[in-house]
Amino acid sequence: MASQDWFDKDFYKTLGVSKDVSEADMKKTYRKLARKYHPDSNPGDAAAEAKFKEISEAYSVLSDAEQRAEYDQIRAMGAGGARFTAPGSAGNGGFDDVFSAFNRGRGGQSADFDDIFAMFNQGGGGFGSGRFGQSSGGFRGYGGPQKGADVTARTTLSFATAVKGETVTLQGEDGRPLKVKIPAGVKDGQKIRLRGRGRPSPDGGENGDIVVQVAVKPHPVFTRDGLNLRVTVPVTFTEAALGATIEVPTLGGDPVKLKVAPGTPSGRVLRVKGRGVTTSKATGDLLAEVQVAVPSHLDEAAREALERFRAAEPAENPRAELLAKARA
Repeated sequence: MASQDWFDKDFYKTLGVSKDVSEADMKKTYRKLARKYHPDSNPGDAAAEAKFKEISEAYSVLSDAEQRAEYDQIRAMGAGGARFTAPGSAGNGGFDDVFSAFNRGRGGQSADFDDIFAMFNQGGGGFGSGRFGQSSGGFRGYGGPQKGADVTARTTLSFATAVKGETVTLQGEDGRPLKVKIPAGVKDGQKIRLRGRGRPSPDGGENGDIVVQVAVKPHPVFTRDGLNLRVTVPVTFTEAALGATIEVPTLGGDPVKLKVAPGTPSGRVLRVKGRGVTTSKATGDLLAEVQVAVPSHLDEAAREALERFRAAEPAENPRAELLAKARA
């Protein structure tokens, strides 16, 4: 960070703490602010993102004891009117004033850099012992080299690819193909971070990342329930009433056979162990929800058979309990 920024920015005010704040209290305050303004908690909010960057910058300096001491020294000198401005810019106390002061004292000859450093070191150390020229600019390269910028990419996956996982090829911003390994069980809206594959650092730091945001197409049959897969399976009235063995589809595999017990109602869930989403940590199940299908067309024989069944079925009202609870 450039020294000019340290003159202009009040990091204590940014964090809302006093200058004598303890390290523990400052960390507690920073974490609270970071949670409040984190981009993941404020999607699309540019103001929150800018605030998050400000508090992160402030904390990165004040949490380092050495940088905090040097920052306090610079701010103290700034309060006394000594400011460093770019060469040729307006204002008192710029670098151009320092050089011209030495030139006047030496008959126009160029000043020795050792003399300039000695000037800053007067009074017990000055600004960090006069250490210039670090990779990220300013005094001693405050904050260290900058990380390169992240690059955002998007991809749309089929439901099966998201569940099983696969290596897909995307087009990078430079037009070249980019291979991305999609882990098994990735969810719609999830982000995959490829560390070190983003833009290079401007001053020798680590590269940025590529952040791939995943969209998953819906499946015509299956849905996700955590690591479980859900499917609705129609059964006939007689299968539900009398019991049956039925076939249930699986994702990317052969159907499995399930036993429907006699008297199975709509909504009952039958479980097939281990046929859900498989990740490196766990495996889910296939949940088959039974749905009794009512025939929309009956021939005369079927209608007569149902009429005989209605006359023979128990005289029970399946809605009696529901009505009683509603009146309570």
